[in-house]
Amino acid sequence: MLTREGCLALCELTEGEVAAIAEHEHVPEMIAMEMGQYLCHTPGGEARIKRMIVDDIQSARSSGNIAHTAKLVGVLRHFVEHHSNA
Repeated sequence: MLTREGCLALCELTEGEVAAIAEHEHVPEMIAMEMGQYLCHTPGGEARIKRMIVDDIQSARSSGNIAHTAKLVGVLRHFVEHHSNA
């Protein structure tokens, strides 16, 4: 049986990246993991994930949530550093 940690390892994304997808798409974490794994292997998919994270940053910033904005900026930095097609 796959655990949450096993699924996270298989999807090639960090917890923060999965959380950003889940937030953006309004889906549970497990679906965000599946979606992220799929997108990492499709043309333009990594750029789409990057756009989701940027959208989340803009939303957090516009709502005045400085802590969440800062966290998402870190998530974006990590994603861009580790996904060459982003």
